[in-house]
Amino acid sequence: MPLLEAVKGAVRRRLVARAGGIDLTQVHRVPDRLSWPLDRTMADPHPRIGELREQDPVSKLITFLGMDVWLVTGDAEAREVLGDLTSYSTDVRPYYGRSGAENGDIGGLGFTDPPEHTRLRKLLTPEFTMRRLARLKPAIDRIIDQQLDETERAATENDGVVDLVKTFAFPIPFLVICELLGLRDEDRETFRKLGSARFDVSIGGGAIMGAVGASREFLFAECERQRTEPGPGLIGQIIREHGDEINDFDLGGLADGAFTGGLETSASMLALGTVVLLGRPELYAGMASDPSSVTPTVEDLLRHLSVVQVAFPRFTKQEVTVGGHRIRKGSCVMVHLPAADRDPRSYPAGDLLDPTRATASHLAFGYGFHRCVGAELARMELRAAYPSLARRFPDLTLALPADELDYHAKSIVYGVESVPVRLHG
Repeated sequence: MPLLEAVKGAVRRRLVARAGGIDLTQVHRVPDRLSWPLDRTMADPHPRIGELREQDPVSKLITFLGMDVWLVTGDAEAREVLGDLTSYSTDVRPYYGRSGAENGDIGGLGFTDPPEHTRLRKLLTPEFTMRRLARLKPAIDRIIDQQLDETERAATENDGVVDLVKTFAFPIPFLVICELLGLRDEDRETFRKLGSARFDVSIGGGAIMGAVGASREFLFAECERQRTEPGPGLIGQIIREHGDEINDFDLGGLADGAFTGGLETSASMLALGTVVLLGRPELYAGMASDPSSVTPTVEDLLRHLSVVQVAFPRFTKQEVTVGGHRIRKGSCVMVHLPAADRDPRSYPAGDLLDPTRATASHLAFGYGFHRCVGAELARMELRAAYPSLARRFPDLTLALPADELDYHAKSIVYGVESVPVRLHG
Protein backbone atom coordinates (compact mmCIF):
# COMPACT_ATOMS: atom_id res chain seq x y z
CA MET A 1 0.00 0.00 0.00
CA PRO A 2 2.74 2.59 0.78
CA LEU A 3 4.33 1.85 -2.60
CA LEU A 4 0.98 2.19 -4.36
CA GLU A 5 0.32 5.52 -2.65
CA ALA A 6 3.79 6.72 -3.58
CA VAL A 7 3.18 5.84 -7.23
CA LYS A 8 -0.20 7.60 -7.17
CA GLY A 9 1.42 10.67 -5.66
CA ALA A 10 4.15 10.72 -8.30
CA VAL A 11 1.60 10.42 -11.11
CA ARG A 12 -0.54 13.16 -9.59
CA ARG A 13 2.45 15.48 -9.32
CA ARG A 14 3.45 14.77 -12.91
CA LEU A 15 -0.06 15.53 -14.15
CA VAL A 16 -0.17 18.75 -12.17
CA ALA A 17 3.19 19.79 -13.60
CA ARG A 18 2.02 19.09 -17.16
CA ALA A 19 -1.12 21.15 -16.56
CA GLY A 20 0.95 24.19 -15.68
CA GLY A 21 0.66 23.94 -11.88
CA ILE A 22 -2.03 23.40 -9.28
CA ASP A 23 -5.19 25.00 -10.62
CA LEU A 24 -7.08 26.45 -7.66
CA THR A 25 -9.74 27.85 -9.99
CA GLN A 26 -11.03 24.29 -10.26
CA VAL A 27 -11.53 24.00 -6.50
CA HIS A 28 -15.25 24.52 -5.96
CA ARG A 29 -15.30 23.69 -2.27
CA VAL A 30 -12.56 24.15 0.27
CA PRO A 31 -12.45 21.13 2.65
CA ASP A 32 -13.25 21.82 6.29
CA ARG A 33 -9.88 20.43 7.36
CA LEU A 34 -8.35 23.39 5.54
CA SER A 35 -10.94 26.12 6.22
CA TRP A 36 -11.85 25.51 9.88
CA PRO A 37 -9.25 28.04 11.18
CA LEU A 38 -11.46 30.73 9.60
CA ASP A 39 -14.36 29.80 11.92
CA ARG A 40 -15.06 32.15 14.80
CA THR A 41 -17.49 32.61 17.65
CA MET A 42 -18.55 36.25 17.53
CA ALA A 43 -15.32 38.22 18.06
CA ASP A 44 -13.24 35.23 19.12
CA PRO A 45 -11.26 32.73 17.03
CA HIS A 46 -12.29 29.08 17.07
CA PRO A 47 -11.37 27.59 20.48
CA ARG A 48 -9.21 24.99 18.73
CA ILE A 49 -6.90 27.78 17.58
CA GLY A 50 -5.83 28.63 21.12
CA GLU A 51 -5.45 24.96 21.97
CA LEU A 52 -3.32 24.43 18.87
CA ARG A 53 -1.10 27.39 19.74
CA GLU A 54 -0.55 26.05 23.25
CA GLN A 55 0.32 22.60 21.95
CA ASP A 56 2.57 23.81 19.14
CA PRO A 57 2.62 27.28 17.52
CA VAL A 58 3.59 25.67 14.20
CA SER A 59 1.57 22.68 12.98
CA LYS A 60 0.87 20.83 9.77
CA LEU A 61 -2.77 21.42 8.90
CA ILE A 62 -3.40 19.25 5.84
CA THR A 63 -1.91 17.95 2.62
CA PHE A 64 -4.10 19.46 -0.10
CA LEU A 65 -3.68 18.72 -3.82
CA GLY A 66 -0.30 17.25 -2.99
CA MET A 67 0.86 20.37 -1.13
CA ASP A 68 1.64 20.44 2.60
CA VAL A 69 -0.22 23.28 4.31
CA TRP A 70 1.17 24.54 7.63
CA LEU A 71 -0.52 26.82 10.15
CA VAL A 72 1.45 29.28 12.30
CA THR A 73 -0.38 30.48 15.41
CA GLY A 74 2.41 31.94 17.58
CA ASP A 75 3.49 35.58 17.48
CA ALA A 76 7.27 35.02 17.38
CA GLU A 77 6.93 32.30 14.76
CA ALA A 78 4.58 34.51 12.70
CA ARG A 79 7.11 37.32 12.66
CA GLU A 80 9.84 34.88 11.65
CA VAL A 81 7.83 33.74 8.63
CA LEU A 82 6.43 37.13 7.61
CA GLY A 83 9.80 38.84 7.99
CA ASP A 84 11.73 36.32 5.86
CA LEU A 85 12.54 37.97 2.51
CA THR A 86 14.29 35.03 0.87
CA SER A 87 12.70 31.70 1.81
CA TYR A 88 9.13 32.31 0.67
CA SER A 89 7.12 33.50 -2.32
CA THR A 90 3.65 35.07 -2.28
CA ASP A 91 3.20 34.71 -6.06
CA VAL A 92 0.05 32.60 -6.48
CA ARG A 93 0.15 32.42 -10.29
CA PRO A 94 1.78 28.96 -10.40
CA TYR A 95 -1.20 27.66 -8.40
CA TYR A 96 -3.84 28.91 -10.81
CA GLY A 97 -2.99 26.53 -13.64
CA ARG A 98 -2.40 27.78 -17.15
CA SER A 99 -4.65 30.82 -16.70
CA GLY A 100 -2.50 32.23 -13.94
CA ALA A 101 0.80 31.35 -15.56
CA GLU A 102 -0.11 32.66 -19.01
CA ASN A 103 -2.33 35.64 -18.30
CA GLY A 104 -0.44 36.98 -15.31
CA ASP A 105 -3.59 38.79 -14.22
CA ILE A 106 -3.36 37.77 -10.59
CA GLY A 107 -1.23 40.26 -8.75
CA GLY A 108 -1.09 43.40 -6.72
CA LEU A 109 1.42 43.98 -3.96
CA GLY A 110 0.19 41.07 -1.85
CA PHE A 111 0.84 38.49 -4.54
CA THR A 112 4.16 39.70 -5.92
CA ASP A 113 7.75 39.11 -4.89
CA PRO A 114 10.84 41.33 -5.01
CA PRO A 115 12.09 42.96 -7.17
CA GLU A 116 8.62 43.53 -8.73
CA HIS A 117 7.08 44.10 -5.30
CA THR A 118 9.83 46.52 -4.29
CA ARG A 119 9.42 48.59 -7.46
CA LEU A 120 5.64 48.88 -7.12
CA ARG A 121 5.65 49.56 -3.39
CA LYS A 122 8.09 52.45 -3.88
CA LEU A 123 5.54 54.07 -6.17
CA LEU A 124 2.67 53.59 -3.73
CA THR A 125 4.26 54.30 -0.35
CA PRO A 126 4.61 58.10 -0.81
CA GLU A 127 0.83 58.33 -1.26
CA PHE A 128 0.36 56.94 2.26
CA THR A 129 2.72 59.19 4.21
CA MET A 130 1.12 61.09 7.06
CA ARG A 131 1.67 64.35 5.17
CA ARG A 132 -0.30 63.20 2.13
CA LEU A 133 -2.92 61.40 4.17
CA ALA A 134 -3.57 64.63 6.08
CA ARG A 135 -5.24 66.01 2.98
CA LEU A 136 -7.94 63.34 3.39
CA LYS A 137 -8.79 64.30 6.98
CA PRO A 138 -11.44 66.93 6.05
CA ALA A 139 -13.03 64.47 3.61
CA ILE A 140 -13.04 61.70 6.23
CA ASP A 141 -14.75 63.97 8.78
CA ARG A 142 -17.27 65.13 6.17
CA ILE A 143 -18.06 61.56 5.10
CA ILE A 144 -18.52 60.43 8.71
CA ASP A 145 -20.90 63.32 9.48
CA GLN A 146 -22.78 62.64 6.26
CA GLN A 147 -23.24 58.96 7.13
CA LEU A 148 -24.30 59.73 10.70
CA ASP A 149 -26.98 62.00 9.25
CA GLU A 150 -27.99 59.18 6.92
CA THR A 151 -28.08 56.77 9.87
CA GLU A 152 -30.47 59.05 11.74
CA ARG A 153 -32.69 59.47 8.68
CA ALA A 154 -32.84 55.72 8.08
CA ALA A 155 -33.72 55.04 11.71
CA THR A 156 -36.51 57.62 11.62
CA GLU A 157 -38.03 55.80 8.64
CA ASN A 158 -37.83 52.40 10.34
CA ASP A 159 -39.25 52.85 13.86
CA GLY A 160 -35.90 53.85 15.31
CA VAL A 161 -33.94 50.77 14.12
CA VAL A 162 -31.16 50.95 11.51
CA ASP A 163 -28.44 48.65 10.16
CA LEU A 164 -25.10 50.28 10.91
CA VAL A 165 -23.36 48.20 8.24
CA LYS A 166 -25.44 49.80 5.50
CA THR A 167 -25.37 53.38 6.73
CA PHE A 168 -22.07 53.61 8.62
CA ALA A 169 -19.55 50.76 8.52
CA PHE A 170 -19.49 50.09 4.76
CA PRO A 171 -20.11 53.56 3.25
CA ILE A 172 -17.40 55.34 5.23
CA PRO A 173 -14.37 53.33 4.04
CA PHE A 174 -15.89 52.94 0.57
CA LEU A 175 -16.30 56.69 0.10
CA VAL A 176 -12.87 57.35 1.62
CA ILE A 177 -11.31 54.96 -0.92
CA CYS A 178 -13.18 56.71 -3.74
CA GLU A 179 -11.67 59.99 -2.50
CA LEU A 180 -8.25 58.35 -2.19
CA LEU A 181 -8.34 56.99 -5.75
CA GLY A 182 -9.91 60.11 -7.22
CA LEU A 183 -12.98 58.37 -8.69
CA ARG A 184 -15.72 60.46 -10.25
CA ASP A 185 -19.05 60.61 -8.43
CA GLU A 186 -20.88 59.05 -11.37
CA ASP A 187 -18.65 55.95 -11.27
CA ARG A 188 -18.91 55.21 -7.57
CA GLU A 189 -22.11 53.19 -7.61
CA THR A 190 -20.71 50.90 -10.31
CA PHE A 191 -17.55 50.50 -8.27
CA ARG A 192 -19.53 49.76 -5.11
CA LYS A 193 -21.30 46.82 -6.73
CA LEU A 194 -17.95 45.19 -7.44
CA GLY A 195 -16.90 45.11 -3.78
CA SER A 196 -18.58 41.89 -2.61
CA ALA A 197 -17.65 38.19 -2.61
CA ARG A 198 -13.90 38.78 -2.77
CA PHE A 199 -13.12 37.16 0.56
CA ASP A 200 -15.73 34.40 0.83
CA VAL A 201 -13.77 31.15 0.46
CA SER A 202 -16.97 29.07 0.55
CA ILE A 203 -17.74 30.02 -3.07
CA GLY A 204 -14.61 28.39 -4.46
CA GLY A 205 -11.49 29.67 -6.18
CA GLY A 206 -13.09 30.32 -9.57
CA ALA A 207 -15.85 32.56 -8.22
CA ILE A 208 -13.41 34.51 -6.07
CA MET A 209 -11.14 35.15 -9.03
CA GLY A 210 -14.16 36.24 -11.09
CA ALA A 211 -15.11 38.81 -8.45
CA VAL A 212 -11.54 40.04 -8.26
CA GLY A 213 -11.27 40.23 -12.03
CA ALA A 214 -14.39 42.38 -12.44
CA SER A 215 -13.19 45.10 -10.07
CA ARG A 216 -9.67 45.01 -11.54
CA GLU A 217 -11.06 45.52 -15.05
CA PHE A 218 -12.96 48.55 -13.80
CA LEU A 219 -9.78 49.99 -12.31
CA PHE A 220 -7.69 49.24 -15.41
CA ALA A 221 -10.23 51.23 -17.45
CA GLU A 222 -10.16 54.02 -14.86
CA CYS A 223 -6.35 54.21 -15.05
CA GLU A 224 -6.53 54.41 -18.84
CA ARG A 225 -9.09 57.23 -18.59
CA GLN A 226 -6.98 59.16 -16.09
CA ARG A 227 -3.95 59.01 -18.40
CA THR A 228 -5.55 61.85 -20.33
CA GLU A 229 -7.56 63.33 -17.47
CA PRO A 230 -5.69 62.74 -14.18
CA GLY A 231 -7.93 62.91 -11.15
CA PRO A 232 -7.10 64.50 -7.78
CA GLY A 233 -6.38 61.21 -6.02
CA LEU A 234 -3.80 58.43 -5.88
CA ILE A 235 -4.19 57.29 -9.50
CA GLY A 236 -3.84 60.78 -10.92
CA GLN A 237 -0.95 61.66 -8.59
CA ILE A 238 1.09 58.60 -9.59
CA ILE A 239 0.43 59.37 -13.26
CA ARG A 240 1.55 62.99 -12.81
CA GLU A 241 4.70 62.01 -10.91
CA HIS A 242 5.75 58.86 -12.77
CA GLY A 243 4.02 58.92 -16.14
CA ASP A 244 5.18 56.07 -18.35
CA GLU A 245 7.34 54.59 -15.58
CA ILE A 246 4.24 52.58 -14.63
CA ASN A 247 1.78 51.00 -17.07
CA ASP A 248 -1.98 50.82 -16.63
CA PHE A 249 -1.83 47.16 -15.62
CA ASP A 250 0.53 47.80 -12.70
CA LEU A 251 -1.22 51.02 -11.71
CA GLY A 252 -4.58 49.26 -11.78
CA GLY A 253 -3.11 46.55 -9.57
CA LEU A 254 -1.95 49.14 -7.05
CA ALA A 255 -5.37 50.81 -7.06
CA ASP A 256 -7.03 47.43 -6.65
CA GLY A 257 -4.77 46.69 -3.70
CA ALA A 258 -5.84 49.94 -2.04
CA PHE A 259 -9.47 49.02 -2.67
CA THR A 260 -9.10 45.43 -1.48
CA GLY A 261 -7.03 46.29 1.57
CA GLY A 262 -9.00 49.33 2.64
CA LEU A 263 -12.66 48.53 2.09
CA GLU A 264 -13.56 45.17 3.56
CA THR A 265 -11.08 45.41 6.42
CA SER A 266 -12.11 48.87 7.62
CA ALA A 267 -15.80 48.10 7.14
CA SER A 268 -15.40 44.95 9.22
CA MET A 269 -13.52 46.83 11.93
CA LEU A 270 -16.18 49.54 12.13
CA ALA A 271 -19.05 47.04 12.31
CA LEU A 272 -17.52 44.37 14.52
CA GLY A 273 -15.69 46.94 16.64
CA THR A 274 -18.95 48.74 17.37
CA VAL A 275 -20.57 45.47 18.47
CA VAL A 276 -17.67 44.87 20.86
CA LEU A 277 -17.72 48.44 22.18
CA LEU A 278 -21.45 48.27 22.87
CA GLY A 279 -20.71 45.21 24.97
CA ARG A 280 -18.27 47.35 26.96
CA PRO A 281 -20.31 50.51 27.72
CA GLU A 282 -17.45 52.17 29.59
CA LEU A 283 -15.22 51.94 26.52
CA TYR A 284 -17.96 53.20 24.22
CA ALA A 285 -18.67 56.16 26.49
CA GLY A 286 -14.95 56.88 26.78
CA MET A 287 -14.74 57.31 23.02
CA ALA A 288 -16.97 60.38 23.35
CA SER A 289 -15.83 61.78 26.71
CA ASP A 290 -12.11 60.96 26.93
CA PRO A 291 -10.01 61.76 23.82
CA SER A 292 -6.95 60.17 25.43
CA SER A 293 -8.71 56.80 25.43
CA VAL A 294 -9.35 56.73 21.67
CA THR A 295 -5.93 55.67 20.40
CA PRO A 296 -5.30 52.83 22.90
CA THR A 297 -8.85 51.54 22.52
CA VAL A 298 -8.54 51.49 18.73
CA GLU A 299 -5.16 49.78 18.89
CA ASP A 300 -6.37 47.04 21.21
CA LEU A 301 -9.51 46.57 19.14
CA LEU A 302 -7.29 46.05 16.10
CA ARG A 303 -5.24 43.45 17.98
CA HIS A 304 -8.21 41.81 19.66
CA LEU A 305 -10.27 41.46 16.48
CA SER A 306 -7.56 41.03 13.83
CA VAL A 307 -10.24 40.88 11.15
CA VAL A 308 -7.77 39.76 8.48
CA GLN A 309 -7.60 36.17 9.60
CA VAL A 310 -4.63 34.89 7.60
CA ALA A 311 -1.74 36.74 6.03
CA PHE A 312 -0.98 36.32 2.34
CA PRO A 313 0.05 32.65 2.02
CA ARG A 314 3.76 31.97 1.83
CA PHE A 315 5.05 29.24 -0.50
CA THR A 316 8.42 27.84 0.47
CA LYS A 317 11.14 28.22 -2.16
CA GLN A 318 13.44 25.93 -0.22
CA GLU A 319 13.29 23.74 2.84
CA VAL A 320 12.88 25.87 5.96
CA THR A 321 12.75 25.26 9.68
CA VAL A 322 10.13 27.13 11.71
CA GLY A 323 9.41 26.44 15.37
CA GLY A 324 11.56 23.33 15.21
CA HIS A 325 9.65 21.87 12.25
CA ARG A 326 11.28 21.13 8.90
CA ILE A 327 8.96 22.35 6.16
CA ARG A 328 9.76 21.07 2.73
CA LYS A 329 10.12 23.10 -0.45
CA GLY A 330 6.81 23.73 -2.23
CA SER A 331 4.73 23.88 0.95
CA CYS A 332 2.19 26.55 1.85
CA VAL A 333 2.62 28.35 5.18
CA MET A 334 -0.38 30.24 6.53
CA VAL A 335 0.01 32.70 9.41
CA HIS A 336 -3.12 32.97 11.56
CA LEU A 337 -3.09 36.62 12.61
CA PRO A 338 -5.81 36.51 15.33
CA ALA A 339 -4.01 33.61 17.01
CA ALA A 340 -0.67 35.39 16.88
CA ASP A 341 -2.21 38.62 18.17
CA ARG A 342 -3.64 36.80 21.18
CA ASP A 343 -0.47 34.89 21.98
CA PRO A 344 0.02 35.45 25.76
CA ARG A 345 3.78 35.08 25.32
CA SER A 346 3.74 38.45 23.52
CA TYR A 347 0.45 40.09 24.60
CA PRO A 348 -0.38 39.75 28.31
CA ALA A 349 -4.03 40.60 27.64
CA GLY A 350 -4.32 37.44 25.53
CA ASP A 351 -7.96 36.83 24.63
CA LEU A 352 -9.16 39.90 26.57
CA LEU A 353 -9.74 43.40 25.24
CA ASP A 354 -7.63 45.63 27.49
CA PRO A 355 -6.74 49.11 26.20
CA THR A 356 -4.54 49.70 29.26
CA ARG A 357 -2.12 47.19 27.72
CA ALA A 358 -2.50 48.39 24.13
CA THR A 359 0.45 48.32 21.76
CA ALA A 360 0.84 49.37 18.15
CA SER A 361 3.21 46.48 17.44
CA HIS A 362 0.43 43.93 16.85
CA LEU A 363 0.07 42.01 13.58
CA ALA A 364 -3.40 43.20 12.56
CA PHE A 365 -1.82 44.94 9.56
CA GLY A 366 0.66 42.16 8.90
CA TYR A 367 4.42 42.37 9.27
CA GLY A 368 7.49 42.79 7.12
CA PHE A 369 7.58 43.92 3.51
CA HIS A 370 3.96 42.85 2.93
CA ARG A 371 2.64 44.88 5.87
CA CYS A 372 -0.47 46.84 4.86
CA VAL A 373 0.66 50.12 3.30
CA GLY A 374 -2.68 51.71 4.23
CA ALA A 375 -2.42 51.02 7.97
CA GLU A 376 -2.30 54.70 8.93
CA LEU A 377 -5.30 55.54 6.77
CA ALA A 378 -7.29 52.79 8.50
CA ARG A 379 -6.27 54.16 11.89
CA MET A 380 -7.35 57.66 10.85
CA GLU A 381 -10.79 56.37 9.89
CA LEU A 382 -11.30 54.35 13.08
CA ARG A 383 -10.04 57.10 15.39
CA ALA A 384 -12.49 59.52 13.79
CA ALA A 385 -15.50 57.27 13.24
CA TYR A 386 -15.89 55.56 16.64
CA PRO A 387 -15.81 58.81 18.68
CA SER A 388 -18.17 60.55 16.24
CA LEU A 389 -20.63 57.68 16.55
CA ALA A 390 -20.43 57.74 20.35
CA ARG A 391 -20.88 61.52 20.52
CA ARG A 392 -23.85 61.54 18.15
CA PHE A 393 -25.58 58.49 19.65
CA PRO A 394 -24.49 58.06 23.29
CA ASP A 395 -27.47 55.77 24.02
CA LEU A 396 -26.86 53.45 21.06
CA THR A 397 -27.89 49.84 21.75
CA LEU A 398 -28.02 46.64 19.73
CA ALA A 399 -31.51 45.74 18.52
CA LEU A 400 -30.53 42.06 18.74
CA PRO A 401 -28.30 40.26 21.24
CA ALA A 402 -24.73 40.10 19.99
CA ASP A 403 -24.82 36.30 19.79
CA GLU A 404 -27.80 36.45 17.42
CA LEU A 405 -26.11 38.63 14.80
CA ASP A 406 -25.19 37.15 11.42
CA TYR A 407 -21.40 36.87 11.42
CA HIS A 408 -19.33 36.07 8.35
CA ALA A 409 -18.64 32.39 7.74
CA LYS A 410 -15.38 31.05 6.30
CA SER A 411 -14.21 34.54 5.41
CA ILE A 412 -10.60 35.61 5.14
CA VAL A 413 -11.71 39.04 6.33
CA TYR A 414 -13.99 38.45 9.30
CA GLY A 415 -16.93 40.64 10.17
CA VAL A 416 -20.67 40.78 10.65
CA GLU A 417 -23.31 40.94 7.92
CA SER A 418 -25.56 43.47 9.67
CA VAL A 419 -25.66 45.39 12.94
CA PRO A 420 -29.25 46.44 13.70
CA VAL A 421 -29.26 49.11 16.41
CA ARG A 422 -31.57 51.52 18.19
CA LEU A 423 -30.09 54.98 18.19
CA HIS A 424 -31.72 56.29 21.33
CA GLY A 425 -32.06 53.30 23.61
